[in-house]
Amino acid sequence: MHEQSLLRGLMRQIDRVARTENATRVEEVRLRLGALAHISADHLREHFERAACGTVAEGARLVIDVGRDVSEDGAQDIRLESLVVEE
Repeated sequence: MHEQSLLRGLMRQIDRVARTENATRVEEVRLRLGALAHISADHLREHFERAACGTVAEGARLVIDVGRDVSEDGAQDIRLESLVVEE
């Protein structure tokens, strides 16, 4: 359940950026997964693929940068770093 909430928020962010950029599709999503984010990169990828179905991010390449430093800012977060969009 927690993952669904995280992904809903992430998909809202992606949608907002895509609309701002007048994008017809998102080609790549780059995320930063904090060291204490309580989800693995593989698990996040599975949930992302399901959440992206039917959105501008469907089929987008997902690049996940996994943090290792538990003391860094955002160590508990999943942060949207960048998008590559098609206009």
